[in-house]
Amino acid sequence: MARVMYRGLTGAGLRLLLAFALACTGVGNVAFVGADQNEPALDALFDDLAAAEDASQAARLESRIWQLWLQVPEGVPQQLMVDIEANMRSANLEAALDAADQLIAIDPDYAEAWNKRATVRYLAGDYDGSVADIRQTLAREPLHFGAISGLGLIFLRQGDKPAALAAFERVLEISPASRNARASAERVRRELERDI
Repeated sequence: MARVMYRGLTGAGLRLLLAFALACTGVGNVAFVGADQNEPALDALFDDLAAAEDASQAARLESRIWQLWLQVPEGVPQQLMVDIEANMRSANLEAALDAADQLIAIDPDYAEAWNKRATVRYLAGDYDGSVADIRQTLAREPLHFGAISGLGLIFLRQGDKPAALAAFERVLEISPASRNARASAERVRRELERDI
């Protein structure tokens, strides 16, 4: 698969990228089409998440979804995921990136491999690379609220508050009771109001 880099994109360009990524993957649709992973339980979990009545219920459901996302596919060494996490915790981002690259090479259809590499690249300050990996994540898992939140954080780092708000609001469409997404969206709204 060809690698597409987004060097130099800021402001309106990144907003267009978000819209493009969401449109191409179905993330922008209001109807939940289900997870693009192989685990059948994800569909019901996303339905429950959309209907969660409070933040603690939403957090429990998000945790269960993360547990399924983090299960490596058959034939993929679990140790690579362990290595990514351990190296990120110890700030050895080069080793974390190497493990993520290996994971993607072994199973390029595994959404969480792309998301992990997006996280590593974000921590390394490679926002363009992170956005490219988030796009790959969303192509495989359109409801990946973690990846969409990551887009919001990148947009904030780059000073594009409207795009950040759009990302956090999209997370709230997937997980309306999410305490973190709500707090992030409210913070960006306040900042936008101050900017006027």
